[in-house]
Amino acid sequence: MTVWRALGGRGYLGSAWPWRAVAFLGSGALFGAVVLVVVAVGAVTGGALAVVLLGLPLLVLTALAGIPVAAVERRRLRLAGVGPVPAGRHRMPHGPGLTPWLTTRLGEPATWRELAYAVLLALVLWPVDALAVVLGAGVPLSLVAAPVLVGVDGEAKPAKLWTVDTWPGAVGAAALGLVLLAAGAYALGAVAGARAELARLLLTSKESELVRSRVRLVDAFEAERRRIERDLHDGAQQRLVALTMALGLARLDAPPGPLADQLAGAHREAEQALAELRELIHGIHPKVLADHGLEAAVADAADRSPIPVDLSLELPGRLPRAVESAAYFVVREALANIARHSGARRAEVSGGHDGARLVLAVRDDGRGGADPAGGSGLTGLADRVSVLDGRLSLSSPPGGPTLLRVEIPCRPTPSEDPCA
Repeated sequence: MTVWRALGGRGYLGSAWPWRAVAFLGSGALFGAVVLVVVAVGAVTGGALAVVLLGLPLLVLTALAGIPVAAVERRRLRLAGVGPVPAGRHRMPHGPGLTPWLTTRLGEPATWRELAYAVLLALVLWPVDALAVVLGAGVPLSLVAAPVLVGVDGEAKPAKLWTVDTWPGAVGAAALGLVLLAAGAYALGAVAGARAELARLLLTSKESELVRSRVRLVDAFEAERRRIERDLHDGAQQRLVALTMALGLARLDAPPGPLADQLAGAHREAEQALAELRELIHGIHPKVLADHGLEAAVADAADRSPIPVDLSLELPGRLPRAVESAAYFVVREALANIARHSGARRAEVSGGHDGARLVLAVRDDGRGGADPAGGSGLTGLADRVSVLDGRLSLSSPPGGPTLLRVEIPCRPTPSEDPCA
């Protein structure tokens, strides 16, 4: 539930939402003031020292300030019930190290969009947050405190507007303060809701929403794939096993003759159908991938390949399930293409995780000349990898060798659960 929806419900004043609205706006005022100081100091100092080139690194850091500011704002939006807000569409650096990272960050629109939001927060939004808290909570509370101040100091000056030095006046000011405090709670909720929706709109790009939608479609496809595999395994496969056993028993009981020969043929066909069904189930979603992860699944695919495959793959543990699935099917399709079309005598699968991304490479010593647009199936796999913000590249000059490379940004899951 968001603060907007809470405003229309009963029991708003007795809930935690007014407190959350004050916390959201109050923390926004404090954080915005800090951002103002950081951005102003960075821009002024960096600009002054840019003449002697010493200010250029400071200007670069100032330009990148929007990234942590946006990250903090996305977390703060949870106070208003808005979220989770997807992170900016930051691209994967072209290589390890600081220079590729800076080049990528400074050349992408998400960085400048987040910097623009940081400037807006520093110049406009935090004063609005502070003013809302002062008017919606500070003034009413100063009226409510009038009796206490009169009892201690002999007089009170609510909001520095007038002086109250009598008990009837103090009680009247406190009563007015309670009414204004209730009205201010609703006003603060409305301001916090509008402020949170504005931040969500500015921090969420259309590209990020599109990526999230595509990821949801991939997850739905994977769930349907696993459902089909489970239905085949628990339904059709068990029926074929029972049929094969029944035909085997009938074959043993039948006397020699044409009937026994027909039963033997039917038994062989049932065994062949069962073997093909098991292979189909394995291709839909291999159990080894779900149970033991990508490294074991790739090793299993290499063992099943009709040509020898050298395997050099080291992973720190389980990866997100969508990443494991996409990477596995890329490797399996590549090995199938090598066996069918390349004329290679040997293949190699290598790769690992560099801390921020999964990198896989599939090589073969075949004739080369592979074309992704020629119906090899790699175009669909490239689209699937791109949904995860990854890249698939193919190098296959005539005469070989052929190299397929996959890079998918991800981090190992912190638990044993590959769904994490």
